[in-house]
Parts: sequence; C-alpha cells; structure tokens
Amino acid sequence: MDLFALLRTRRSIRQYTGQPVSQEDLRAILGAGLLAPSSRSRRPWELVVVRDPAMLEQLSHCRQGSARMLAGAAAAILVFADQTRTDVWTEDCALVMGNMHLMAHHLGLGSCWIQGRLRQAEDGQESTDAYCRRLLGVPEPYALEAILSLGHPAVQPPAYTPEDIHWEKVHWESF
Repeated sequence: MDLFALLRTRRSIRQYTGQPVSQEDLRAILGAGLLAPSSRSRRPWELVVVRDPAMLEQLSHCRQGSARMLAGAAAAILVFADQTRTDVWTEDCALVMGNMHLMAHHLGLGSCWIQGRLRQAEDGQESTDAYCRRLLGVPEPYALEAILSLGHPAVQPPAYTPEDIHWEKVHWESF
C-alpha cells in the first residue's frame, strides 16, 4: 500500500476482537516509534508496553470519557518523556505516537490515540498522568504524553474520500 492510501484508510479503532497482537508486530510498532525524529536528537521518550488484561482494565479508568477501549485492547503503549531533556517533549512524543499509529495500520491492526497530558482520571481525583505513573511505577521527571491502544479491529470504518480532504485549510503565500 502506498503512503497516501495508508493515510486515507487509517482510522481510530476503539473496538477489538480480543485476539492477541504478536510480539513481532509489537516490535515493529515500537521500532517505528523509536525511529521518530526529535528535536536535537534528544529522544526524551520512554515507552511502556502493557499486555496484561488486568492492568489494561485498570488503565481504562485513567481518563474521563475516552479510555474505556483499553479494557478490550490486546495491548497498550504508553509514551512518557523526561521533561528535563527538552522543552519540546510533547511534539517529540507526538511524532512517536504518529509513527506507531501508522505502523499499526500498515500491519492490519487497529489503534487509537488516548490523550494523557492535561487530562483527568475517571475518578476526578488525580491527573491521567499521575494515575498512569502510579499504576506503572514511572518516576519523576517523566510525564505522560499519550497512550496508544492496540488490537485486531472488530470494525473497519470506511476510508476517507477525496471529498474528506479539507483543501480550504490550505493557504498559499499568505493567510
């Protein structure tokens, strides 16, 4: 599949079959993330892979309103960063997430970005970041950017069409 076709067909998947994701596929997805560019090659990220169903269930409560799919996912990859290494860690980690999203789709897997930074846990008592760091034993100064849920898709939304490309958002030479 060419890159443009991959981009047109990649959709966020929130329902999974329950079939496990192979170690080989996980390594390919992680490798794609680790190859992401970063400001001044600082690579501030650390990735935590979770496959244990009990932990995925607990993580499904990490965010108000939009992390429940983790309970049915085969795996999750949490992207943390050392905030002291660079002031653009959020952008660097977003590139990691994007690469992993695309690799998962390329492999026929479904994935969904679950924003962690600046979000609250389901109970409203702590941030999503604090909740995940506590559950997974992640030390300071690491902070959560996002979580990628992974699994074999139970649904396949339609591809984007040429009409879905919002060309009106493009401005040439000036706004």
